[in-house]
Amino acid sequence: MKKYTGATLLRTLLERQDIHTLAGIPGGAILPFYDALHGSAIRHVLARHEQGAGFIAQGMARATGRAAVCVATSGPGATNLLTAIADARLDSVPLVAITGQVPQSLIGTDAFQEVDTYGLTLPITKHNFLVRSIGELLETVPLAFQLAESGRPGPVAIDVPKDVLNATIDVGSLPEPGRAQPPPPCADSAIEELAAHLRRAQRPVLYLGGGVIGAGASDLARELSRRLDAPVVSTLMALGAMPAGDPRFMGMLGMHGGKGTNLLLQETDLLLAIGARFDDRATGKVAEFCPHATIAHLDIDRAEFGKIKSTALALTGDAAEILRRLLDRLPSSMSRSTWRARATALRAAHPLHCPPRAEDPLHPLNLIDFLSEQLPADAIISTDVGQHQMWVAQAYPFRRPRTLLTSGGLGTMGFGVPAAIGAALACPGRRVACVSGDGSILMNIQELATLAELDLPVAILLFNNANLGLVRQQQELFYGGRYAASSLHRAPDFAAVARAFGIRGVRLDPAGDPLADLADALAQPGPCLIDIPIHDQTNVYPMVPPGAANHQTITAPELALNLQPAASHA
Repeated sequence: MKKYTGATLLRTLLERQDIHTLAGIPGGAILPFYDALHGSAIRHVLARHEQGAGFIAQGMARATGRAAVCVATSGPGATNLLTAIADARLDSVPLVAITGQVPQSLIGTDAFQEVDTYGLTLPITKHNFLVRSIGELLETVPLAFQLAESGRPGPVAIDVPKDVLNATIDVGSLPEPGRAQPPPPCADSAIEELAAHLRRAQRPVLYLGGGVIGAGASDLARELSRRLDAPVVSTLMALGAMPAGDPRFMGMLGMHGGKGTNLLLQETDLLLAIGARFDDRATGKVAEFCPHATIAHLDIDRAEFGKIKSTALALTGDAAEILRRLLDRLPSSMSRSTWRARATALRAAHPLHCPPRAEDPLHPLNLIDFLSEQLPADAIISTDVGQHQMWVAQAYPFRRPRTLLTSGGLGTMGFGVPAAIGAALACPGRRVACVSGDGSILMNIQELATLAELDLPVAILLFNNANLGLVRQQQELFYGGRYAASSLHRAPDFAAVARAFGIRGVRLDPAGDPLADLADALAQPGPCLIDIPIHDQTNVYPMVPPGAANHQTITAPELALNLQPAASHA
């Protein structure tokens, strides 16, 4: 038997889960746990805001596929974590969020820094716990990791009152660490039926979502595309599942996807969705999405079937396991030369448009193309949310899974910098770059202090147009140019701000040789922020107006005049 306090037991259980790094901020209710970290092999990363801690943990989890941990105290510490937890829920990121709570005798008394963390996290987690006794930790901690990583991954919250952390217990043997549990296998009959559909289809398309990467099924999806001789489209969250240079890869679909990609989906007769949730940004007006297609949907989460788009065939299970069994039932190759030629022609007819690099080196698409030349193939790119995010999605040639970290479902500004910190912590030796905007970076700019303290090899490329770009773009196109609250009139000198935090700060000069200066800044060791002035009127095209069908893709402002959005959100 060995005596533990709740705090030392929590620390020990985390160590047994192979948690080597966690991010957080201490406070009164969680302080016993911080005291217990003395002498632990766990490295604590002191974030400068709890939301930053949550996104640092997300960066670790997204880069590795394993659950990561963030820690906060009660009250405002817990509420500051909520955005990161909700973001993890929508993007299926395995996360364990541990919060301190006031002693149980004070719960319900409006005590100092008391808030109902259990109630607040209930709708934004896979599961949450309020630990009522020290003995419950033995079951709760391993179960939290099992739930976070099993099935469709997601966040789990553990709220631990201070009296539980201070209590003592004698433990004879510790529980086994929690691990992901395999889902029940998909029925053979469903896989046989899908194979028959795929053999008969004349114009099949594979529609990959983030679940393909989550399941480690990227290579299998690529092999399926090869055997079927079928084009592949990707959601934002699945970029990297298929190498950008694969001849069958059509790129991203949806609101800012390629026009040729969206037009191809109008013609498909069989759409196989793998680990995708038919999000509105992918489908556009759902009634007109793939109007001639039989839809087969493969997903770990049966709740996704028919939620947005009716499906003819639904297969529940692990994507890798199902695809392996599906490939066994298909011939080694099938020729669909006419359909593939049609896909190639549509892609060639609707390229991304930007001026030549020599003429406009600071056009965002030229910048991203240049960035890809400077970084190795396994570099990890994080983004914030806005125009820069869409330009990265359109133009960066992602070649491997888990090399794009971005907030897809919740669309959280302020995600990029802390996520990049997490990725650099989880993947030492890898190059990490964060592409941000002057609106987004201000949301969590305090994490530059964390980056400076850790001295990680993270380069921040700040696309600075003195605007909330996507908001301004929609106001230009759909609101008659009536700009409201989208211009950032008093922007700071971001390079100077970076230097004040202890990070190398550079501002590119458009009148000089900005790309040479960018290459030089990227070549130097250590963290840096590169402030890049871009044109304040540059828009992201192609674009499907909000509420419109994907085939109504616009490529120039004048085409937007008769397409008003169905909703006023960005």
